Amino acid sequence: MSPVLRQAPNILSALRLCAAPVAAWLILTGRDVEALAVFALAGLTDAADGYLAKSFGLASRFGAWLDPIADKLLMLASFLSLTYIGAVPMWLTAVVIGRDVMIVLGVGLARFLGMPLVVQPLMAGKVSTVLQVLYIALVLLLLTLHEPPAGLERSGEFLVTVLAVWSFLAYAQVWFRAATQRAPQGGSAN
Repeated sequence: MSPVLRQAPNILSALRLCAAPVAAWLILTGRDVEALAVFALAGLTDAADGYLAKSFGLASRFGAWLDPIADKLLMLASFLSLTYIGAVPMWLTAVVIGRDVMIVLGVGLARFLGMPLVVQPLMAGKVSTVLQVLYIALVLLLLTLHEPPAGLERSGEFLVTVLAVWSFLAYAQVWFRAATQRAPQGGSAN
């Protein structure tokens, strides 16, 4: 297999990483159709890199770091730029970003304290991320239509919030489990 094909998942993740600032710029400049297209293509690269990595044994340690970074940067850029133009409420962006910041801080604290924390994606986190992607796609689609139905957006906001909180609590549970494993067991020796 050629070196380029072996790196295909990483190349797709890198393209998604580059798509984040492009999508944000398109949103900020009011080019809604183009922003939706870039966001949709970025979503396709996410699906394709995962499929290639798993189906053809092309997963790598570098890709294991690059893929979630590209995902988070795309979501961060999209939420922040959509909040800036008033299409997404600030409180929702704060919930989504706050969840990610708290998870990263929790992992960092666990490493610092020497806790036996195994860092891996949870189903709750995956579901939350998928819903966030669908919500951003919906907001971008509604922007292209120029008359967003408020009820649909409100339902999306509610679901994104509930799932962000649910996934944060799932990660917090894993953190507390690791914290109790680290705690000394039994009484003190004399």
